[in-house]
Amino acid sequence: MSEKLTLVSEWDKTFPKSEKVNHSKVTFTNRYGITLAADMYVPKNADGKLPAIAVCGPFGAVKEQASGLYAQTMAERGFLTIAFDPSFTGESGGTPRYMASPDINTEDFMAAVDFLSVQENVDPEKIGIIGICGWGGLALNTAALDTRIKATVASTMYDMARVNANGYFDSENSEEQRYEKKKALNAQRITDFRNGSYQLGGGVVDPLPEDAPFFVKDYHAYYKTERGYHKRSLNSNGGWNVIGGMSFMNQPINCYINEIRSAVLIIHGEKAHSCYFSKDAHAAMTKDSKYADNKELLIIPDAVHTDLYDNLNVIPFDKLEKFFKENFA
Repeated sequence: MSEKLTLVSEWDKTFPKSEKVNHSKVTFTNRYGITLAADMYVPKNADGKLPAIAVCGPFGAVKEQASGLYAQTMAERGFLTIAFDPSFTGESGGTPRYMASPDINTEDFMAAVDFLSVQENVDPEKIGIIGICGWGGLALNTAALDTRIKATVASTMYDMARVNANGYFDSENSEEQRYEKKKALNAQRITDFRNGSYQLGGGVVDPLPEDAPFFVKDYHAYYKTERGYHKRSLNSNGGWNVIGGMSFMNQPINCYINEIRSAVLIIHGEKAHSCYFSKDAHAAMTKDSKYADNKELLIIPDAVHTDLYDNLNVIPFDKLEKFFKENFA
């Protein structure tokens, strides 16, 4: 039984609607029984079976933000695309709300591939995925598991397991620091259990402190302004539950990415605080791998983290189009 979702009918994206594609709402269910909501974009006047791409991210965003922009733009270039909300967020189902899971969120991508594989106007041999920010890391994790995926793009990626376990820039990478974090999170579990509800962790800080680090200012400029704010976005509002992503701390993702046989393109901004995630993932993916020849790391000069969310002068869509078409051939 799939959940009955309430989906908005009006265009409520953070980007303008394209006249080159047809847009519709679709739903599909993952193997945990959670029904996911997605926006489907199909090139107008398209004939036959199309190559398809599923898009998700950033972590804490909704499909009306960056993932929808990617999906619509790639549809303008000839692909059937979906941008979906992960389990427990946005218009998708699943309770309690605002939870994250390395397993369930990897499954969300695989369920999107299930859905695309059975569409009459999709070529099931030409399916790819795009993950943005934290979903970039999850896209790599999915590509290591799902042999149906022919090509993967990770854009401005985070490794959510690494950042949860080690802190930003690996500044909390010690057993003692992890213990203290786990101690605090488990205390929060007791509080939540007593209250019968989950405490939200807070989204992007607002108002912005004068001494905020640059990457916090970068996030604020997207999530808390007209540029990228959305009423259903966790990062734009109350954030994840405090314990929402707890299992990322000791369930590392991307352990087997050097066994990915299909093509992978990782793109990141040169000046992004998060660039080390992509550099290290590419190194791990190609080290002692028999499948390194179709793996590429593209560093965008002068770009910061959120430039790859919505800056059409920075996101290399020509490169993405070429990458997918070559690897779908």
